[in-house]
Amino acid sequence: MNEEDKVPQSYEKVSGYKGKQITTVFNQKGQIKRVFAQEVNPEREGQSELAKMIDHTLLKADATVGQIDKLCQEALDYGFGAVCVNGYWVKHCKQVLAGSQVKTAAVVGFPLGAMASKAKVSETKRAVKHGAVEIDMVMNIGELRAGNLAAVARDVQGVVQAAHAGEAIVKVIIETCLLTDDEKVTACLLAKEAGADFVKTSTGFSNAGATVEDVALMRSIVGPDVGVKAAGGIRSYEDALRMIEAGANRIGASSGIQIVEEELRRKAAG
Repeated sequence: MNEEDKVPQSYEKVSGYKGKQITTVFNQKGQIKRVFAQEVNPEREGQSELAKMIDHTLLKADATVGQIDKLCQEALDYGFGAVCVNGYWVKHCKQVLAGSQVKTAAVVGFPLGAMASKAKVSETKRAVKHGAVEIDMVMNIGELRAGNLAAVARDVQGVVQAAHAGEAIVKVIIETCLLTDDEKVTACLLAKEAGADFVKTSTGFSNAGATVEDVALMRSIVGPDVGVKAAGGIRSYEDALRMIEAGANRIGASSGIQIVEEELRRKAAG
């Protein structure tokens, strides 16, 4: 064991009472670095079966810090699995969510996927350094459609390696609305072979979002060992259920609250 391994790392302590949670972050010497106060909603905790599968998402260019804070608080209140944000907000979300079970996901190469692979790798490393444990990257769709499959595979692999080195997972967005079924098959197989943990339908910023048919196709291609994330246009409980029944095991949505509230109303009604 070297000297660096002997140095105690920074750590957190969490305490709570009646919906209030306080997280205290200590440095290596036991001195307090930061303290976060969070409101949680115990009435909803554990009631929703879908919440943990939802990435509560805000990717708009005009998102403000107040809206990002609201996103994080909603994720805490409803027990969402993750918040999904642009890279600029990752560090802030990690701080706000400190001590909770809500993960921070960052988009990379978003929303077009048409930037240099080195830029995607750099973006990934920065996001992971700042606290992202999930990376949603956009595949280079143009190169896929042109048949330059080696370039596409290297692009995905570079992000996967950078993310996995920081113990983060990768979801590859293939933007299904721009692809033929044959191209969807190729995209999913390339992502799987490059080590991706998930394939994802859409950015939500293109011509259309997730469809049941695409989710079912993607699940049939990647098999049981790779995740499928349905995203784009999922606004209701029924939408979410259809995607899950088709094979999705993660849902990306900005309408997560409506989805969960509808689920809870149905449960209450018996």
